[in-house]
Amino acid sequence: MIEPFIHLTAIAAPFPEGQIDTDVIFPARFLLLLEKRGLGRHLFHERRAKGGFVLDTPPWDGARILVTGPDFGTGSSREQAVWALADFGIRCVIGTSFGEIFHANCFRSCVLPIVLPPDAHARVMAAAEAQQQITVDLPEQRIILADGEIGFHIDAHRKQSLLEGLDEVGAILRDDAADIAAFEAAQRAARPWLYLTAQQIAHFDDIKEGSE
Repeated sequence: MIEPFIHLTAIAAPFPEGQIDTDVIFPARFLLLLEKRGLGRHLFHERRAKGGFVLDTPPWDGARILVTGPDFGTGSSREQAVWALADFGIRCVIGTSFGEIFHANCFRSCVLPIVLPPDAHARVMAAAEAQQQITVDLPEQRIILADGEIGFHIDAHRKQSLLEGLDEVGAILRDDAADIAAFEAAQRAARPWLYLTAQQIAHFDDIKEGSE
């Protein structure tokens, strides 16, 4: 279970540079790190090492929304790019286009990727550069700015998973619960030994030892 995404009101950090691949977001040399927690410290490592990076500059150092340039998250399929964003505190990325695998990985970590046409995206970027808070309303599929609202599209299945805070496994367990239960019932009847409890196994071990 992940924190559900319903409404988010926060400062949005402007990052207008385009064609940012996953190696820029999360450099390959950190891929040996196995825990998701703490990956945020390596987010945009090379850019932040130079100083003055937007996510280290107040008030954007507290941003939970990132407004990106075109083709954000292209390149390798590494999930750590999204894990690092989520660990840093980013719950929503807004751009005109994303790498296909990066876009899918966002939903697996309950990060909302929003694709907007250029004119609408320009309004959001301007609000971010002006240090304005914006609101992302997932149930109504709208972004609320100081000067109005912008609607966005999202797949209904993915939307529901975000609202419930479900990762990919959680969504499967929700959507296929009846099929899973039917399979387990049939398997339990055909191969009951697969479902022995620890106590039952210990009982059989005791019987075996007593017969020796």
